[in-house]
Amino acid sequence: MRPLSVVVRTGCDFFAWFMIVFGVNIVIHGYMTPGGGFQGGAIIATFLAFLLVAYGGKKVLSWVNEKIYEFLFEELGLICFFVLALLGIGNSFFYNFLASPLGAERTGIMSLISPAGTTVFMSIAVGIEVTGALSLVIIAMFRGIRQFAGPSLPEEEIGHDR
Repeated sequence: MRPLSVVVRTGCDFFAWFMIVFGVNIVIHGYMTPGGGFQGGAIIATFLAFLLVAYGGKKVLSWVNEKIYEFLFEELGLICFFVLALLGIGNSFFYNFLASPLGAERTGIMSLISPAGTTVFMSIAVGIEVTGALSLVIIAMFRGIRQFAGPSLPEEEIGHDR
């Protein structure tokens, strides 16, 4: 896939960063508003699809290191999620040990943590994991275009390493 016009690339440069900010906002505030970790992670992963369409596969895939998405995002998100689930194991799995009863006075470090407790951190962990997983899916689907496009797309434009 070749890069699109300079107008499209300029629009991508301007608006793509808003997608990341909006996705992070959805992830962080997902425990109290519609949305959450999955929805915000999907919005953030759309940033990569936006870049692939505007700049073309050859350029974008030269920027992308899939190991970062695989190890840093996917594994970090899953590990954080399971650690948070296990931290409350004294009472039950996924026990919300950071939440305080309504009306309880919150002092010290607890005043910095949301009344929702671990729900916020679990939403962030899910957002990190979904960002990595969906970004890898987008890259795999983009590379799979060659199978259905036929010989009209050279291999170096799709981003195959073979």
